[in-house]
Amino acid sequence: MATTEPRAAREHSRPERHPAPGPHVAPSPETSAETQKRVKGAAGDLAAATMRRLETDLEWYRGLPAEDRSWVGLVAQAGITAFVDWFTDPTRAPAGAGEIFSGAPPELTRSISLQHTLQLVRIGVDVVETHSEQLAAPGEERALREAVLRYSREVAFSAAEVYARAAEVRGAWDARLEALVVDALVRGDVDDSLRSRVAALGWSHGDTMLVVAGTTDGGLDPRRSSDLRRATRREADVLIGIQGDRLLVFLRGTGDLAPAVTAIVPRFGPGPVVVGPPARDLVECARSARAALAGLLAAPAWAHAPRPVPADELLPERVLVGDPAARTQLVARAYAPLAASTGALLETLEAYLGTGRSLEAAARALYVHPNTVRYRLRRVSDVTGWDPLDARDCYVLQTALALGRLDGAAAAGPGPL
Repeated sequence: MATTEPRAAREHSRPERHPAPGPHVAPSPETSAETQKRVKGAAGDLAAATMRRLETDLEWYRGLPAEDRSWVGLVAQAGITAFVDWFTDPTRAPAGAGEIFSGAPPELTRSISLQHTLQLVRIGVDVVETHSEQLAAPGEERALREAVLRYSREVAFSAAEVYARAAEVRGAWDARLEALVVDALVRGDVDDSLRSRVAALGWSHGDTMLVVAGTTDGGLDPRRSSDLRRATRREADVLIGIQGDRLLVFLRGTGDLAPAVTAIVPRFGPGPVVVGPPARDLVECARSARAALAGLLAAPAWAHAPRPVPADELLPERVLVGDPAARTQLVARAYAPLAASTGALLETLEAYLGTGRSLEAAARALYVHPNTVRYRLRRVSDVTGWDPLDARDCYVLQTALALGRLDGAAAAGPGPL
């Protein structure tokens, strides 16, 4: 069975061969040598009956791949054998779940849950109880049933310990794997190995991804991390990354993820919270992460920024902190469409900005009516998505025009000395 865990993690997740904890459990002294002999002689029949019950009673068992079914059958037979050995030898310590599972690969704990394991134990108990009248010497039926119940209790507690230990190992490995995935997305290292790691974490459901960046007041302990994941459980899968005092949350789901963002914002520390642009694949998700981090660095320059604020609303501030992607995006979305448009939109916007955002002064500079200036500015809003009559949008457009002029001057080359 394939697994993405490293060899060391798989070896640590293998159950140890040791008896179950707790006091030594011995069969009832009321059971005679005759009963013990009968139970030992019926070990094969009990194992066969147990296998038949697995097929008829457990739907999840029938749905397993053939290899996993064979391993589960081996575990069930090992449980019957271990009970028979313990019952017929009162000096033997009871075998725990670790010993019963020792013949199966450690990855089997990924195929069958603790609940499934307890169902195996329950079926084994029921099989022995069903055959107790044939196995026990006259008058010892109750003693045999009590013995198998005591033994099954020990196995159940031991199984819980095995699964808890395996879950702890997997949890530690998943945390390391999650940190590697987050780091790779921030650096933009998207390759086949990253896709494999993302799939191993289960972060592969949904066609929409968002990256949310903010601060954290102290470390993100397991309790706070679990609380953050629960907040978005209905809307999206989550990856969490801590980089110094920065907290990054990667969301993946279907449709609108705004409710998930709203749910996690209160769980960030003080300061701005920036949402990267939506992404459809891991390459775009890496760009979104870089945009969110650049926005987090630049957000303090906008004193009245909302919380959360989209990274694309911080393009001028991101340019100020040296984000080349923001510069390219701002020129492409604002300056280039205006330069390519007809109707003197770029000239009108420059006149409006150059005269202190006065319609009348711009009209005089252009020798047109103020209503013409107003009409052209509405066209600017239609073309770029930013309204020159809004103070914030006007600042964005003014920055875009300055960047476009600089790029044009750089392309023309230095002038004559």
